[in-house]
Amino acid sequence: MPDQAITLSDDIFAELRKIDTPTITNVVATYPKNPLCLGLYNPWTENWYSDTSIRCLYPEMGPIVGYAVTCVYGLPDPNFAGRLSFMDVVDALDAMKKPTILVIQQKWPPELHNKAGLAGEMMVSSMMAVGCIGMISNGPSRDIDAIRKLRFQLLLGGVTAGHGEMAVQSVNVPVSVGGMDVAPGDLIHMDENGAVKFPPAHAEAVVKNARAMLDDEARRLVLLRKARTAAEVRAANSGGAYTQKKS
Repeated sequence: MPDQAITLSDDIFAELRKIDTPTITNVVATYPKNPLCLGLYNPWTENWYSDTSIRCLYPEMGPIVGYAVTCVYGLPDPNFAGRLSFMDVVDALDAMKKPTILVIQQKWPPELHNKAGLAGEMMVSSMMAVGCIGMISNGPSRDIDAIRKLRFQLLLGGVTAGHGEMAVQSVNVPVSVGGMDVAPGDLIHMDENGAVKFPPAHAEAVVKNARAMLDDEARRLVLLRKARTAAEVRAANSGGAYTQKKS
């Protein structure tokens, strides 16, 4: 579990919001042989970034970053009735450091999974009141036009207009959503490319290395856009992920 005692500065959040999510993944784990990569996860065997089963609904918003709060939704269980409600989710959001991103794992029978439009304008407005700036879920949501005006980011499995009776099954437990395993307190960075998680303790190193990687890529791109031969392309990429270093 992430270290809940770590609180990041506003400056770190501001710097993270200037960086696209693919660059964040590059320094978190994508290129383990690159000295700028922190190697926080095995890039293929660990579930540390989202897959194609969920998509960003408001790509024009740009990157957002927040501490993860998690919950699980599903059908009401008569043996568990009344133990948890949406207000327990709101309380968890309120108790977490700010800003927050809510990660909801939806657990439905297969025939209902694509029909549960979980979080509409009322739920999102309640979440925003306690510092939540975005939501990730493996299922659908609704009220998309209304939420767009709130500038609250959504990364979802889809969109649908309705739902039936539902219940909160757990709050602030490890969840798996869109191919990404998330624990409460993880730092989540997300944009139109998807989402990535990493421990807040590494945030400063992520910013520093991401800046360095972007500077290096900018230099290479200048050369690539001037290149007219394979030799020039090879020279521009020399030492990068697309070429082998000569022994």
